[in-house]
Amino acid sequence: MAQRKGLGKGLDALIPGGKPTPQPTGGAGYTGGGVQQVAVDAIKMNPRQPRIHFKQDELNELAASIREHGVIQPLIVSPNGDGTFILIAGERRWHASQRAGLKTVPIITRQANNQELLEIALIENVQRADLNAMEEAEAYRQLAEDFSLSHEMIAKRVGKSRVAVTNTMRLLHLADAVKQALVDNRITEGHARALLMLSTQKAQTSALQTIMNLSLSVRQTEELVRKLTGTKPVKAKKPFRNADVADVEKRLQNSLGTKVALKHGKKGGTVTIYYYSDEELDALLKKMT
Repeated sequence: MAQRKGLGKGLDALIPGGKPTPQPTGGAGYTGGGVQQVAVDAIKMNPRQPRIHFKQDELNELAASIREHGVIQPLIVSPNGDGTFILIAGERRWHASQRAGLKTVPIITRQANNQELLEIALIENVQRADLNAMEEAEAYRQLAEDFSLSHEMIAKRVGKSRVAVTNTMRLLHLADAVKQALVDNRITEGHARALLMLSTQKAQTSALQTIMNLSLSVRQTEELVRKLTGTKPVKAKKPFRNADVADVEKRLQNSLGTKVALKHGKKGGTVTIYYYSDEELDALLKKMT
């Protein structure tokens, strides 16, 4: 049985074998062994790289360091078979090496299919907290739509909770102006989540202008949205829960592998089972029948 691949085991766990692939012939700069030197311009950007935005001052600082000390950590690439390579991990180092004027860089080659190209690049960036919220959301969308992965499956691959993945992907429903403001750090992710409560993109864009004009905090933004939608603030009052009810709820969640809400009263109650994709519903039905 194939081993599960995931964030906790590092990048090697996502790349079959964890060893350098047999090297294609004809590639200039091959020195044999695991780490090799190849021309910088022989490396091509990963078309599935989720990270789009780079801080220019940080790239300049890294370029200065590379100019003095060289590239300490090899880039991970996948051979194209024509003497060129697709960059899997190390895009900042690659960009900085170009700025530093390097002709060659150290690489380690791995075989990777399209899904692994996206997963590895995503995981490397998530581990280093390099992605902004919109880049992360778009990467999750690609994994879901291009490779038919459920939110639960994505969560396991990137080492986050399913709820965190779902909430991040909800940012894709924001108006374009709000998305750009989030990318540009003119608003925070908390502001953006509050604006998701507005049903139209026009309303979101209008509220965005108010937020920026008045420099509203996240709490003030939530209050603005409540006024616009006519909703009352939710009181932070938790009802009393019998310990036995909580225990049954927990055991149901462990058994079914999904969120379960149990409401118990004097004359009975209700059990609510949550699912977040067709695949999860099918899995639940198999467990219950």
